[in-house]
Amino acid sequence: MVVTPQPRAAEVGIEVLRAGGNAIDAAVAAAFVQGVTDPLNCGIGGLGWMTVYMAGSREDIYLDFCARAGSRATPDMWVDDVLGASPDGGGYILRGDVNELGYQSIGVPGAVAGLHEALSRWGTIDWERVLRPAIALAREGYVVPQELADEWRVVYPEGRPDALARFTNTPDSAAIYTKGGKTLSGGDLLVNGDLADSLEAIATGGPDVFYCGEIASQLVGDWGANGGSITATDLAEYRPKAQEPLRGTYRGYGVSTVPAPAGGPTLIEMLNVLEGYDLAGMGHNSAEYLRVLSQALKAGFADRASYAGDPAFVDVPTDMLVSKGHAASWRDRIDSGEPFAVGFDRSGRNGGTTHVSAVDDSGNCVSLTHTNGLCSGVVTPGLGFLQNNYMIAFDPMPGGPNSIAPGKMRITGSSPCLLFRDGEPFMVLGAPGGTFIVGAVLQTILNVMDFGMTALEAVSAPRIDCQGDFVYLEGRIPQSVCDELAGTGLAVRRDSASYGAYPTSAARVQAIVLDGPAGGIRGGSDPRGYGVALGL
Repeated sequence: MVVTPQPRAAEVGIEVLRAGGNAIDAAVAAAFVQGVTDPLNCGIGGLGWMTVYMAGSREDIYLDFCARAGSRATPDMWVDDVLGASPDGGGYILRGDVNELGYQSIGVPGAVAGLHEALSRWGTIDWERVLRPAIALAREGYVVPQELADEWRVVYPEGRPDALARFTNTPDSAAIYTKGGKTLSGGDLLVNGDLADSLEAIATGGPDVFYCGEIASQLVGDWGANGGSITATDLAEYRPKAQEPLRGTYRGYGVSTVPAPAGGPTLIEMLNVLEGYDLAGMGHNSAEYLRVLSQALKAGFADRASYAGDPAFVDVPTDMLVSKGHAASWRDRIDSGEPFAVGFDRSGRNGGTTHVSAVDDSGNCVSLTHTNGLCSGVVTPGLGFLQNNYMIAFDPMPGGPNSIAPGKMRITGSSPCLLFRDGEPFMVLGAPGGTFIVGAVLQTILNVMDFGMTALEAVSAPRIDCQGDFVYLEGRIPQSVCDELAGTGLAVRRDSASYGAYPTSAARVQAIVLDGPAGGIRGGSDPRGYGVALGL
């Protein structure tokens, strides 16, 4: 089974499985197609994280191919550009959107190296072959889905640049991704020959073409001419890292996810807090359940705001954060009714990103989250691909755990995740959606584990989000429940949309459950998007 937010990517992944490839082959092929069909959210100018389970060796592994700040980046590079706090309660608004748009916002891209590393370590098919579907789609063109065209017309409520501002940031991006000064419409054919050529070069020459060859020369020249912080050495020396994942437990099930500075520690902390409650006895989305859930979310984000950062640069107390004892102390505070605040989230609350969940008939599993951030809008002339704006979620003020430093990773909510029952894979899931990923993945796990839902039911059920002072609820949660929740003293904001607008729709979970309540293997692609779950 392959589950993605983009139907064509899932189709390609299934075609790979039918041709004898394994889950890693399918996920990598799907990821390259996602870069063609969803260019704001991901692509070869981006980065990512992957959790893998190999059935033969019975090992779970984490592959980090996250971006890094360029060696010309400095802690105070944007201090004079800070205009104030973002209206959404997280991050800053900077003069000229320099952390969002343009060359200064780009981090060292890891997607090509990471996907190649995954295929080399665990795949079974040839690198060139895995790229063919994406090359063909870029060269022949694809019809822009209406849902994607609608997303490109959304104006971010916090006042951040919209898709049109990103697409028109450089002449090459405007030439490819707009028509008549507007974003493309549903039904338009998007042909990108330059991207096809770049993918062809990578397919035949391998990742060296991207990191120290012809593409590298073009990128470095463009970055240098336009004030970017990445050097030729930064690009040539980039390496993905395979390492032990962060592990925890929930009601006796194993949890394997990504360590700091990604969202895994926050996810496990929230699960630990909620493990101490009889959630099923409360009833799904009852007022009492939502009260406890919202405060567990808030507790995790409070610790995230205080401690999260790159462990290579700051002391992140991961062992403490994911300990059962720390969770018990949070339950004491929640049960006492003691008010507590999250604090100012200096990283911002960004959306974007995409995901692939895949399982093959041998039991190999992949949970892959990859991203362009919210996209810098930069297309280097002749290369065809949009580049990440990874720097967006750094703290522009020096001295904090998430402040800028050369070679540093910034914090993220990405949480590609595997769950195990008696040592065997039980769930494969993850989501796009910035800081909203953690809460959405959390609620999907609870929906399956505590309430016996299938994968599709679990990703579809009404959700909440709480990362600060307000509890946001989707419109399908009854007003009577919202009123009862507000009666507990919480500030409640109910969305008018049944499946939520921003923020509850920002994360779109892609989940697979193996041998769950319905038996067999079941997938679910979050209906807040337009994806699909496909099985053999």
